[in-house]
Amino acid sequence: MLVTALMTISGIVACFTPGDDSRLPLLYSAFVTGLVGFYPLIFVRRGHHSLSFREGNCIVVIAWLCACLFGMLPFYLYGQEFTLVNALFESVSGFTTTGASILDDIEALPPGLQLWRISTAWVGGIGIVTLFSMLIRERMDKSTLSGAEISNVARQPFAGERSNSFAQRMLATYVALTGVTFFALKLTGMCWFDSLTNAMSACSTCGFCTRNTSIAYYANPAAELVLTVAMIAAGINFGILFLAFLRGRPRYIWKSEAVKVFLSLVGIAIVLVTVDLMTNGGYGSFGKALRDAAFQVASISTTTGFATQDTTQWPPLSMSLLIIASLICGCSGSTSGGIKIDRAILAAKGISRKVGLAVSPHAVRNIRIDGRVRADEQISDAYGYIFCYLFIVVVFAAVNIIAGLDFTTGVTASIACIGNVGPGFGEVGSMANYAAFPDILKITGMAEMVIGRLEIFPVLYLLRSIRVV
Repeated sequence: MLVTALMTISGIVACFTPGDDSRLPLLYSAFVTGLVGFYPLIFVRRGHHSLSFREGNCIVVIAWLCACLFGMLPFYLYGQEFTLVNALFESVSGFTTTGASILDDIEALPPGLQLWRISTAWVGGIGIVTLFSMLIRERMDKSTLSGAEISNVARQPFAGERSNSFAQRMLATYVALTGVTFFALKLTGMCWFDSLTNAMSACSTCGFCTRNTSIAYYANPAAELVLTVAMIAAGINFGILFLAFLRGRPRYIWKSEAVKVFLSLVGIAIVLVTVDLMTNGGYGSFGKALRDAAFQVASISTTTGFATQDTTQWPPLSMSLLIIASLICGCSGSTSGGIKIDRAILAAKGISRKVGLAVSPHAVRNIRIDGRVRADEQISDAYGYIFCYLFIVVVFAAVNIIAGLDFTTGVTASIACIGNVGPGFGEVGSMANYAAFPDILKITGMAEMVIGRLEIFPVLYLLRSIRVV
């Protein structure tokens, strides 16, 4: 029903836009999706037991898959570049906020379909099931649903609070950030439609843009600054942003170790890339080098994927830093993808404790983050997640290379898909797309996107549940 509502809004926009031929695909898709969504309200009886973890996990994963499946209908019915696989790829890329595209001519899409394309990213950014769980009035364990979609790492700053409260804070922050970004972009001179779509895309850290050359099209330093700030803000835990800005307690930004490390690493990367561009990139202006470095580092480190430059032409050091940034990425509880800086901190401190205990076996070494002692189970979870993440990157990179991609393209495409980053290097650079990929690699790419968006384990739990059945 949520997808139906967004399709209907996009269809209405198409109806009021002269010459927009996407109105029928959008409205017909909304009708079909609405019928399927409305079916349970009439024919399915309400249960009287709380959801088990297994049931909740299955609902979460299947809900995401269904959203992607029905979300492809407007694209497929519109036709042109959208074959069946291409339509599904664009839908999955949107809902998972990856931002990878198969479109060679984005500007040829009518406004209604453009809005639908961005809407998939915006609702995917906050989480389909998280929104749904806040609308449920019946007594049930909502945390079983939203807990499978929002990792425990994201909840750590607010341990002990109800799942619904955390989700509401995330949504309030998300809407507020999108609104502020929209008005700020409008003040830079963008038209209202581009301001809205770029704000939605930046805050969802998707990177879908209505222009073929992404943000480079505008050549607008003020807009780039607004988007840089918006992308970095979207890479911070929304619960912390809620306390800092919506509750008027900005000190919470600096009380979070994960946020401090994230902002510090982004700052260091910007400095290093700026120096590298000045030294080896042929940039004659420090201001231009800093402007491009800040935007691209913010874009990649938050998995947004907006572009102002073709980063495949940058020096090796800058490209290497961007690849590292696309692996670790933003904070848990944000719309960013990747491993997350919180897990990286846990793993680093766990390794440090391991080394310390080897030297001084009788020492007591607790791992603390933000003043709280972390259990060994949390450290093990971080190790396990990082191992699974890198293992999946390697497996799908091997698949890409075996299917005919060159090494750089194959590896970075794998990193970009599971991290929900979008652009990589080689044939999938910041100014390129996935249109030339064979269908089999588009399908494997979609699998990576979903696995990465759901943070691996819900998908593994579902596969295990199917095997048990």
